[in-house]
Amino acid sequence: MKTPKLYVADTGLLCALLDIGTEEELQRSPNFGAVWETFVFAQLRYRERLAGRSGRVFFWRDRTREVDFLVDTGGRIELFEAKSTELPAPADAASLAAVRQAIGPSKVIGAALVSRAANSFPLGDELRAIGVGDLA
Repeated sequence: MKTPKLYVADTGLLCALLDIGTEEELQRSPNFGAVWETFVFAQLRYRERLAGRSGRVFFWRDRTREVDFLVDTGGRIELFEAKSTELPAPADAASLAAVRQAIGPSKVIGAALVSRAANSFPLGDELRAIGVGDLA
């Protein structure tokens, strides 16, 4: 049986619950990736609410692949993977490419790895690494 993902909407509250009090503690924490994913989710939810599309953020998981966020934009899909790294590599986007193929490239309007990178850049095969500020 698969368990749905659960996000705490406020990453400050999440860090308090995890007893993380400073940025240094967060970066050393084994929960750093989960906190980053929660932050990206909150930013996507905000973006979707501004666009009048609340409740349209999902995730994909099958036996071999997982993509953190699928955003339904009215019949077409955007794919996002959250990685807390500052310099993502093409291998970090392997699930994005596989899920895009599974859904059908014509139904996917974009696929991006959301990271702590300062600038966006291509990861190959129509995949991009973007910073969280580029979600707008």
